[in-house]
Amino acid sequence: MRGIVLCISLMMMTSSAIAQVVHIAPHGFIVENQVVINQPAEKVWHALIEDVDQWWPKDHSWWQGTFSIDAKAGGCFCEISGGKSAEHMRISFVEPRKLLRMTGGLGPLQGMGMHGALDWQLANEGLNTKVTLTYRVSGIDPDGFDKLAPVVSHVQGLQLNALKHYLSR
Repeated sequence: MRGIVLCISLMMMTSSAIAQVVHIAPHGFIVENQVVINQPAEKVWHALIEDVDQWWPKDHSWWQGTFSIDAKAGGCFCEISGGKSAEHMRISFVEPRKLLRMTGGLGPLQGMGMHGALDWQLANEGLNTKVTLTYRVSGIDPDGFDKLAPVVSHVQGLQLNALKHYLSR
């Protein structure tokens, strides 16, 4: 277990996203990651929505399948692999080039019965775009959220950094 914690700690130090656990409570937590991408918001938005399968880390998937985002209320952030499919999250709010909100439990949180709101917020900073990824998660974990929240924050940082890396190629 100490080896896993050390590995996660080392990976967190090499991440370019600014990651933080904002809040931990008995029935949930809030994590936030920020990154500045050297691209205009329109290009970041397009990559977020249209190119998700190109940048989403395949090691954070069910089957290393194909990802898609149907960017409209009620749409799906889905993964398909042959006859298998997964709704990772449901789209609940879309304001193009500004905010994409998804709801649900990502990865193992889904099977734990957790639910959350994941906001991808884009803000112009001159010729760059600041992307803030905030995940508000609620549910019950008998072990509490002190260990889980930092891991979720780290994984969110990996996903956000993957988007940044994709746009900087």
